[in-house]
Amino acid sequence: MKLDNVIYETKNKKIYRDGDLAIKVFDENFSKAAVLNEALNQARVEEIEGINTPKLHEVTVIDGKWAIVTDYIEGETLQSLMEKNPDKLDEYLNLFVNLQIEILSKRSPLLTSLRNKMQRKISESELDATTRYELHTRINGMKKHNKVCHGDFVPSNIIITPDGTPYIIDWAHVTQGNGAADAARTYLMMNLKGRIELAEKYLNLYCSKTDTAKQLIQNWMPIVAASQSVKGIPEERDLLMKWASIADYE
Repeated sequence: MKLDNVIYETKNKKIYRDGDLAIKVFDENFSKAAVLNEALNQARVEEIEGINTPKLHEVTVIDGKWAIVTDYIEGETLQSLMEKNPDKLDEYLNLFVNLQIEILSKRSPLLTSLRNKMQRKISESELDATTRYELHTRINGMKKHNKVCHGDFVPSNIIITPDGTPYIIDWAHVTQGNGAADAARTYLMMNLKGRIELAEKYLNLYCSKTDTAKQLIQNWMPIVAASQSVKGIPEERDLLMKWASIADYE
């Protein structure tokens, strides 16, 4: 495999293109367990009928670094299309929400429980004991669902091919659970990127299409904020701490 064409880069990983393959290479300090779990998630999602996603080819080690090799999907992200064609924003947002609803209609019993993951993340957070207790209690009071939840469903994780076919990528955080939590996380991530107007349009459209009371999604906001805070991204901390406090958020 050739690693001379970087197509995407973050703090702890680089994605290269080599012909029809995409090679995601993690840095030396990245958790082996996290890499293997991401590959397992990808494999399980591939088995779900009706979801377009790159096929997993192998998990390997390159120069001492773990790597995941999948299909390379030719196309442009939905985020890029939104930015280039603001006149089509409503059309793209409609597609975005429809895709999320389609994913939430699927089931995959072997995926990690969203409820359990959120409970663990809250326990790992820097929130005070009272807030953690309130959040744990809130989760326990939520309805138990087993819908496939992407976990990071944002426009940059959707690739539109030249023929218009949408592919969903980055299943590292996929779980099974309550769809309102997945919508709450999408709303949160849009706000963290400063796309506040888009976030509000998204939330209104999602609630309209799914006949979901906005309050049900808002009830998950402190929980998903607490979960995101564990990542320790400095520029996100103030907003997340405010949202994670039930009293402050509501």
